[in-house]
Amino acid sequence: MKTIPMLAATCLVICLPIQAAETFRPIELKDQELAQLRGRYVMPGRIISFGVVMSSTWKNAVGDNIGARVSMQIQESTIKPQFYVTSTNEAGNGGTPNAATGSISGGAGLNQTQGVTQSARSAGDYNTAYNNVGINVSEADQAPAINNQGVPLNGTYSATNGAGTVTINPSSGGIQMAINANGQGNSVQQLARGGMLQATNMLGSSNLVNNVTQLNVVLRNNLPTVGALDCNLTQLKGLRSMGM
Repeated sequence: MKTIPMLAATCLVICLPIQAAETFRPIELKDQELAQLRGRYVMPGRIISFGVVMSSTWKNAVGDNIGARVSMQIQESTIKPQFYVTSTNEAGNGGTPNAATGSISGGAGLNQTQGVTQSARSAGDYNTAYNNVGINVSEADQAPAINNQGVPLNGTYSATNGAGTVTINPSSGGIQMAINANGQGNSVQQLARGGMLQATNMLGSSNLVNNVTQLNVVLRNNLPTVGALDCNLTQLKGLRSMGM
């Protein structure tokens, strides 16, 4: 298990809508909050597009594969943010995996962390689990075209096959994707106010689990303006008056 205090991811999480239903609007931070922040910042108006893509899959020993992908993109013109869902449903060779005999205890504190928390625990053999969070920041003259794939997520979503059941639940201030793998274990991805959680518990053997979240931010090209040039010139004059 590892916990990564990733300020950028945490700040972006704040921008997620409450149940993706409220109008997207900026939030003014208080001086006390700003005093505790570290890192790079952008001026208002530079962020022209923000998107999040979350996907989880679980493939068992006989090849059954269950999972889903959730995506959302917000732009300057966005009035009501909306999540979209596509499912993964693949049948294996028709067999049944061996019953799990392992057990895992503890882990209740994972839901109380901040930042990015990742956990992969295995009580079986030949299991593989990937937890990954990526942040992609780019610049452009205009926001990219919105590409909504899947069906709108307007409430709890679930799908089932031989590998288990995947459930997506838009909660207050974020979203959760969980997989119950028919006794082979479970996994969860949760993106909410305060952080990101990716956790996998594998009780059986020969399972392959993937939890991936990608945050995409597009900034407007920071071309110099007359006001910015005047500001730089004023700063240079100030240095000159100090004897530099």
